[in-house]
Amino acid sequence: MKIENTIQGVRAALKQARKAGKSIAFVPTMGNLHRGHIALVEEAKRRADFVVSSIFVNPTQFGANEDFASYPRTLDNDAALLAEADCDILFAPSAHEMYPDGKQQATTVSVSGITEFLCGASRPGHFTGVATVVTKLLNIIQPDMAIFGEKDYQQLAVIRRLAAELCIPTTIASMPTQRADDGLALSSRNGYLSAAEREKAPLIYQTLVQLQTAIISGQRDYPTLAQAAREHLSKCGFTPDYVEIRSADLAPAGKDQTDLVILVAAYLGKTRLIDNIAFSIQ
Repeated sequence: MKIENTIQGVRAALKQARKAGKSIAFVPTMGNLHRGHIALVEEAKRRADFVVSSIFVNPTQFGANEDFASYPRTLDNDAALLAEADCDILFAPSAHEMYPDGKQQATTVSVSGITEFLCGASRPGHFTGVATVVTKLLNIIQPDMAIFGEKDYQQLAVIRRLAAELCIPTTIASMPTQRADDGLALSSRNGYLSAAEREKAPLIYQTLVQLQTAIISGQRDYPTLAQAAREHLSKCGFTPDYVEIRSADLAPAGKDQTDLVILVAAYLGKTRLIDNIAFSIQ
């Protein structure tokens, strides 16, 4: 596996792959890789001839009081995992390489309509940072396909919209959330949890499953169901940011809609965890 740290270097390496007629798949990450990330790389390898993964802790998607400085950076271990998964190129740029004018660069990408609620409401500017860096990465790599995990459901919706509306010729694909044996969604931030918090964390997924079961059984008072779930998580020691039941396109869910998603964000101690379940009802 080649490691490239510059835009010029990764483009030169990709030029050779394209000249050989190879299809290219891309898996962007912020590093501190886990089994969920590697599953994305393995899926990319099944779908394309040549796989690029990036590791870049993007400063523009972190708020003033968030964990940018402490976000785990494990580049050597990550590179070993990617090489084992048969990734062809790791693109690991510096912040200066990606933002030569600093965080104050004049051009940003903002996706309105689906970023003002859920995580967008509690993390102002987050999705502008995500949309901007993903657009830059897609323009740098110019892959045939990019693969994202479904744990960040709202982020995936934002990326799909920006790719469609900006006419970026990359297929945006996704894979189901990868989970630990006890149901906890795999996340780099799980490493922040204490042993006691880690034992409690699967209650988020259990709450999602209970909500899904209630809806499938015929309950349709979504605000009441969501409020009860928030209260349950609070009693269990979480500080819920939101529990919401929405349509698959993230619009408010109506009683006659059949494609739904339940989304949760909650703090456990100082760690903010997110999860979701998307499903259909008859």
